[in-house]
Amino acid sequence: MRLRRLVPVVLILALVAPQAAFARGTFHPEDEWHLDPWISIHIGPIDMSINKAVVYLLLGAVLTMLLGIVLMRFRLSRTPGRRQTVGETIYEVAQVQVAEQGLPTKAMGRWFPYVASLMLFIWVVNMLGFIPLPISSEKFHIGGVAIPTFAIYAATSTLSVTLALALLTWIFTHVEGIRWNGVRRYFRSWIPEVPRAMLPLIVPLEILGQFMRLISLSVRLYANMLAGHMLILTFVGLIFVLENVAVAVFAVPFATLFYLFEVIIVVTIQAFIFAALSAIYIGSAIEPEH
Repeated sequence: MRLRRLVPVVLILALVAPQAAFARGTFHPEDEWHLDPWISIHIGPIDMSINKAVVYLLLGAVLTMLLGIVLMRFRLSRTPGRRQTVGETIYEVAQVQVAEQGLPTKAMGRWFPYVASLMLFIWVVNMLGFIPLPISSEKFHIGGVAIPTFAIYAATSTLSVTLALALLTWIFTHVEGIRWNGVRRYFRSWIPEVPRAMLPLIVPLEILGQFMRLISLSVRLYANMLAGHMLILTFVGLIFVLENVAVAVFAVPFATLFYLFEVIIVVTIQAFIFAALSAIYIGSAIEPEH
């Protein structure tokens, strides 16, 4: 039991591994979000370079697929064990609490896999953001050997990542709205029944509201993940900024508290909210009268 209690503390202490943290009196947590290209790829004006965020996303995608296969596809039985029970619980939450709350019955077959995969993928990527991994451009040297530093980084704490995820939902929403209702009926559904004199005011607001969905989806996830990481890194950084090891007496417990709060609550809630809102947006476009 004592060993389990020490695990979060060890993980928090791993945050101070980046080489810049050991410079006395200086600590720059914002450096964790500098995405230097590891493999430069440019297609015309489009930058497709491989950087730390891309690696985390690729790792998250692989782990999401493995998690889905192991929990929901591998050796299923009529008397489920603990592994199958966990898989069935995740599936039930995705179906009952996410998909069925936002999607109409006629769209479940097409869009349940999307919102369920989205929820699981964001949860995995969020969780990876709190596991110290040697995926960093910074290195420290032991006996002349360069070793990557262990640090935490969440791809979802980068706005471009969350914006790309939100853009998928936003595009799917309008594509489905047009596919089910036709162009004219779908866009007319944006405008409430108001006196004609108010239309010049209402129409721009309704159009703006559609774009605000894109912003709200991306910024909510981004801001929550960024704030959690910044708080943890800032508390640990106080030890180096103040050049006093005694600061660790309160800095490490507070950093550990925020770490546990993010891992236990924020990671799951943000994945759930993003998937649930995606289902609601797509469902409201398919059946705008609802």
